Amino acid sequence: MSKVFIGGKEYFPGIGKINYEGKESDNPLAFKFYDENWIVAGKSMKEHLRFAVAYWHTLTEDGSDPFGDATQDRPWNQAKDPLKEAEEKADAAFEFFTKLGAPYYCFHDVDAAPDADDVKEYEKNVETVTSMLLERQKATGMKLLWNTANMFSHPRYMNGAATNPDFRVLSRAAVQVKAMLDANVKLGGENYVFWGGREGYTQLFNTDMKREQEHLARFLSLARDYGRKIGFKGPFLIEPKPMEPSKHQYDSDAAAVIAFLKTYDLAGDFMINIEANHATLAGKAFPHDLAVAANAGLLGSIDANRGDPQNGWDTDQFPTDVYDATHAMLVVLQNGGLGSGGLNFDAKVRRNSTDLEDLFHAHIGGMDTFAIALEAADRIIARGLVKKFRDSRYESYNSGRGAEFEQGKLSFEDLRDYAAGIKEIPKISGKQEQIENAINQILFG
Repeated sequence: MSKVFIGGKEYFPGIGKINYEGKESDNPLAFKFYDENWIVAGKSMKEHLRFAVAYWHTLTEDGSDPFGDATQDRPWNQAKDPLKEAEEKADAAFEFFTKLGAPYYCFHDVDAAPDADDVKEYEKNVETVTSMLLERQKATGMKLLWNTANMFSHPRYMNGAATNPDFRVLSRAAVQVKAMLDANVKLGGENYVFWGGREGYTQLFNTDMKREQEHLARFLSLARDYGRKIGFKGPFLIEPKPMEPSKHQYDSDAAAVIAFLKTYDLAGDFMINIEANHATLAGKAFPHDLAVAANAGLLGSIDANRGDPQNGWDTDQFPTDVYDATHAMLVVLQNGGLGSGGLNFDAKVRRNSTDLEDLFHAHIGGMDTFAIALEAADRIIARGLVKKFRDSRYESYNSGRGAEFEQGKLSFEDLRDYAAGIKEIPKISGKQEQIENAINQILFG
């Protein structure tokens, strides 16, 4: 990476390149476990994890919440001219990216470019700012993991975007998606994401659910067709979430998205971007939704964060739970990796973390957490630990009538006759405690 300060101004003074110093280091601005060149399972940590920084939380978050005003006054958000502010934000963003050493970033349209109700003004703003981003990508070597359109914040989207009962709103949503697909191709984006924050409903008395889902499918099909026409070759990703802001969102979890994609014949082009906190809001574990997507061959990318089990909303905290991350990386490694996806830190520093260096501490912690998890998951696989327990539990299907059942050779009558000849069915222990102890030994031994 050849440049850091595109505009000549340093937004994070006193902070240099974050380097790997090892677990004995006391330097809070150094990696203790993430060594991007360290080889795990045949690839470097950098290649496995493909970390990305979220433009929205890291550059636009101000610490405000429903109960209080902003607490984080960022120096790149001070200009009175919207395009000048966008330029300064881009300068700060790429300084942060390069000092941190993450190879990718992600953004929504209005994170980076000024919004506008007038279509031509909006498109001009996007074109201007994506040119700024392209210049900075070329100067630093940064890459775009994915981008997306914010179709949930503006009041016009209070009833949804592609599922809105007003066709005029759906058409206006297409303006943003088209602009972002154009930007994606221009910037060399490797994926494109849809997050249906308001693609759902509050109650059914005024909702035609079937019609709305059909509209959503048609909208996604048209977006896919346009993306392919202009040269986008990567996967389109849908990010599940059960509720918030909608009470009932159509993309509630990985299983619901898979059913939707297969119902409307979209699975060939669309995959799933799993967010940890969204999975827990759906009442699922983070690794569960990863496994559901992976088993369907549709695991595309990950938003790496965590929620607070004592809060029932999307807290978007940085990931620090090593055990949870290890289970997640076990699924990812068994899936053969993330392909063109990566680990995007859709996470924000806490409201009272007001120093600029707190942004670095948060990302360093998240990157170290997944570095530990990657190595631990690789050791679990190398020792055959999970395979041994799974093979033992399903041994009855490996031969004889069990194997014939899996091969589709038995009728229902055959199953009955087989069961009639069994004198006693033995209990097969799940050995849960033993395997949990073994994993703890790998993690902390």
